[in-house]
Amino acid sequence: MTSDLPGAEAPVRRTYSYLGPAGTFTEAALAQVPEARGHDWRPVRNVGEALADVVEGRSDAAMIAIENSVDGGVSTAQDALATIPGLRIVGEYLVPVEFVLVGRPGARLQDVGLIAAHPVAYAQCLQWLSRELPAHSHVPAASNVASAMGLLDGSSDADAAIAPPGILEHHELELLASNIGDNPNAVTRFVLVARTVVPPSPTGADKTSLIVELPDDHPGALLEMLEQFATRGINLSLLASRPIGDELGRYRFVVDADGHLQDERMADALMGLRRFSPRVTFLGSYPRADRAVVHYPERYADDVFVEARDWLRGLISGEPDAD
Repeated sequence: MTSDLPGAEAPVRRTYSYLGPAGTFTEAALAQVPEARGHDWRPVRNVGEALADVVEGRSDAAMIAIENSVDGGVSTAQDALATIPGLRIVGEYLVPVEFVLVGRPGARLQDVGLIAAHPVAYAQCLQWLSRELPAHSHVPAASNVASAMGLLDGSSDADAAIAPPGILEHHELELLASNIGDNPNAVTRFVLVARTVVPPSPTGADKTSLIVELPDDHPGALLEMLEQFATRGINLSLLASRPIGDELGRYRFVVDADGHLQDERMADALMGLRRFSPRVTFLGSYPRADRAVVHYPERYADDVFVEARDWLRGLISGEPDAD
């Protein structure tokens, strides 16, 4: 608790970077972080700028989108995490992907002909638009929020824009239609990224994120990597390939594995990966957003790994076999 008495130490203010401006899905994800409330939020223009803020000390952490349930992995974020050293994921957050159709104050749905939208948002609302506004035309926008801002600042000739619902909390816009997305279950996964820190303590409902490069291109190389997890009873919730970029046919793999670095089975798997791969990037162990407890076969419990190591030490030291 802070004190208002003379001489009391002022509370330390933290800064969080996020893809802005206000009203974005990224801002909605940051709003889920209890420790960020009441601190400084710094809107930025792209993922690279957000992570550079963290590396260079302008921000304590950055919220970035990393995966979408409809479009898959966010390649710019995955590539940035693979190539920028000194970063750790410290938490993940899920935001439902909902879209609204907005217009200038006084606009009417029946008058809409030209719609501004980010191409991804437009694709996710196309069925609704084709049904409700079959004669419409589309003009691409740089972002979900930029599509709406263009209506207000006069930079867009569109009659309406597809935007996230949060835009209505910050700007005077006419709500023309709600819930226009074609997939009601669409979700975007965000991660909070900080400088390298000690991972949060295990909760039993954790996830470990890694980026792994294969040693060379030979038959079974990917299978060898996957066996590091399978032989230790570790489930993978994400496996995505990204080109390394130095030559054709060379890929790194983005991996989300169920469990925590301090779990014996996960630690053993990471050591196996380290022996196998020329480069393993540990991105962090952190609580799952859904708080779902990780289940695994009893033969992969921590005490089984500990007993096996003790047994091996006994063999090395010449201890007599136990009865």
